[in-house]
Amino acid sequence: MSSLATVVRAESFEPPGPNNFDLPGFFGSSVTKPMVLIVLAAIVVFAFFYLSIRRRALVPSKLQYAGESAYGMVRNSIARDIIGGHDYRRFIPYLVTLFFFILVNNLFGSIPFLAFPTFSRASMAYALAGVSWVLYNAVGIRRHGFVGYLKLQTVPAGVQAFMLPLLVPLEFFSNILVRPVTLALRLFCNMFAGHLLLMLFATGGLYLIKEVGGIGYIAGPLAWVLAVAIAFLEMLVQFLQAYVFTLLNAMYLQGALADEH
Repeated sequence: MSSLATVVRAESFEPPGPNNFDLPGFFGSSVTKPMVLIVLAAIVVFAFFYLSIRRRALVPSKLQYAGESAYGMVRNSIARDIIGGHDYRRFIPYLVTLFFFILVNNLFGSIPFLAFPTFSRASMAYALAGVSWVLYNAVGIRRHGFVGYLKLQTVPAGVQAFMLPLLVPLEFFSNILVRPVTLALRLFCNMFAGHLLLMLFATGGLYLIKEVGGIGYIAGPLAWVLAVAIAFLEMLVQFLQAYVFTLLNAMYLQGALADEH
């Protein structure tokens, strides 16, 4: 009878789901928490780099050193290594901004009281991917012309003519249409899944302690320990997703500027 009651109580637990990501507006307005966090992230990134270079010195302060190191990481390991020494300089501001903007928004999911990764909302991720899509296609069209760029992206070099009717539509679909979708989905799904897991273990642990009792007094704290472990893993994922998103942007820019596909 006791075990049956435990099962009934367990069935009443409502796990977190997509509805938990639909946050209400502030004071009944249409301004939501993700909107505020997007603006806050832009302010944080701007303030960090502005303050780090405001009083530049030959012997850098700790803040200046941090800013220069952050800038240098994206400049050297992403922009220069991927795009190449001839064209990379003009894209550094965009790539540096992109990386740290995504990183700060992702890290919001691990900061108490904020506790929401902005790009766990699909619309935010698709908007950012749309900006990237416009940029690298515009860069390619400017370099090669519209027809030349379309040929570059859809006609693989060295392929025999009889294969082109099959390959051209596939290349167009892959390089022009699918790229922004996969770019956004990768970021969105990782942020969504990680935050959902954190909510599940945190609320599940509390439910086990308060409602189940017995074995719940052991399983509940264990769930919280797992939540802490997942939180640290999530911070690594947050960094990696910012890095991968920026790296792929650099690769797309390099492909748009290249002379051969």
